[in-house]
Amino acid sequence: MDWQAQLITLYLAVCTHWQEVGWVQAQRHAPYADLDFTDEEVVTIYLFAVALEQKRQIKDIHRHAGRYWRDWFPRLPGYGAYVQRLNRLADCFPALVERFCATGEAAAFAGLVDSMPVILARQGRRFNAKVAPELASSGYCPTKKLYYHGVKIHLVGDFQPGTLPSPRFIGLAPAGLNDGPALEQVAHALPYQELYADKAYEYLKRAHGLPFTVMAPVKKQKGQAHLDAADAWLSRAVSRVRQPVESIFNWIEEKTGIEIASKVRSSQGLLVHVFGRLAAAIFVRNVLPQSA
Repeated sequence: MDWQAQLITLYLAVCTHWQEVGWVQAQRHAPYADLDFTDEEVVTIYLFAVALEQKRQIKDIHRHAGRYWRDWFPRLPGYGAYVQRLNRLADCFPALVERFCATGEAAAFAGLVDSMPVILARQGRRFNAKVAPELASSGYCPTKKLYYHGVKIHLVGDFQPGTLPSPRFIGLAPAGLNDGPALEQVAHALPYQELYADKAYEYLKRAHGLPFTVMAPVKKQKGQAHLDAADAWLSRAVSRVRQPVESIFNWIEEKTGIEIASKVRSSQGLLVHVFGRLAAAIFVRNVLPQSA
């Protein structure tokens, strides 16, 4: 499928969403709005440039659209107006993520869970960070050994042997909120019998009343040099099962550059950055192959 066909496919998917429910999330509260350039076009340009043209900054997205797609979007406004329109549509992107995921009602026996950081400021700069205070906070990422100010993306997906998991739940939490308590808030809505997690979710193994069994690597006790053979075997087995959820985060980062959000300057911009890039990546993975 050439890029023109991909662009048309994305535009039609966005238009279908707008006709069904998207228009509700994009209602305006002003007496006048110039709709020569539509909301569907605003969203389509962003998603297509991120996922299929590998553009990372909105300024680059706007410049690329003006240079190469002017025939497709003749009423493209200036950069400032485009950014304002995009931020006003921030609430539409989580719904697009949900639409493109399309997991259906049936669930797998087992689920996989993991989180990844979205970094607004790192190390010493985090002390002066003031962007999106209602969404972001300071926290620590043990995988990257990094202190940062930002948010975490939590993803729960159906385990599918031999392929990446199909996302069933994607949520956003402040960086300072531990992974276990964050997942516990939605645990009763997850339709699994087993949930495979890393050590950050070990807290859930002690929680009561969960509808599933939490499978996580065994932590060493204080002063313990090595795990015994049974615990080491269990830890390796769990890590092997949950490796695909780490792979899907690596794929999303490679496809969209979602992890670094140092150019974001508002809460709406952060929502666009996170859920817009997730929607772009999931569209490429789930929707485009079906249209080819």
